[in-house]
Amino acid sequence: MRHGVFCKHFGRSSITATVNQSIFFSKGSSYRISHPSDCGDRGTTFELPMRILNDIIRELDPSIDDHPESPFSFATGPCDSNIFSRHRDLVRQLENAGSHPLEPLWADVTAIQLVADVLENAFARQGVSRSRHRDGTVADHVERTEAAKMYMANRLGERITLDDIAREVHSSPFNFARIFQRHAGIPLHRYLTQLRLRSAMERLLDGTDDITGLALELGFSSHSHLTETFRREFGSTPSEVRRRPLK
Repeated sequence: MRHGVFCKHFGRSSITATVNQSIFFSKGSSYRISHPSDCGDRGTTFELPMRILNDIIRELDPSIDDHPESPFSFATGPCDSNIFSRHRDLVRQLENAGSHPLEPLWADVTAIQLVADVLENAFARQGVSRSRHRDGTVADHVERTEAAKMYMANRLGERITLDDIAREVHSSPFNFARIFQRHAGIPLHRYLTQLRLRSAMERLLDGTDDITGLALELGFSSHSHLTETFRREFGSTPSEVRRRPLK
């Protein structure tokens, strides 16, 4: 929820949805919505493929495989300040995607992790803590992480999604996003962005002067997209680097 309030009615029960919480809707469930005030409501709907949703929930409730079509045993959960702030930032980025296109890998990882954190809070409210089972060996995780690094390094100019990488390393998207961050030390999307920016730096110092062409070749949407991202990373623009005199 981002604004306002509504009531969700199901059977003889109802819940009040406000900006302080997240609301869960199971596929195929029956409910009715009413608005007890005249302020209306605005919210953000996250709809994940069932396989990814169940991968997330399996970490919290291994019994999900007994009822994969009914993942939620609750209708609402808490939305703490950190989650609310990250959610609003994601919405703002989506709203500005026309002028500032999103990196698909960043959008995938950010949205999935946000959903995972919302679900973890909801399960914790129900008295269920995160499962501690291991989902593979350290050696296996390291091997998959290194394979993902190679995959990204060979595709700097392509539109890479989390699904693409997970499929390449034979893992689920949610699990591999966590595995990669654990072993590489940074999120997948950050790793890919650094690869692209450092390649851009090298090309600029080698004398490349077509910044628009360089941006498109390295997977950025435009000259300005590369320039803004480059400035945040290095503190100077591509044009400034290109004009930098030799010492």
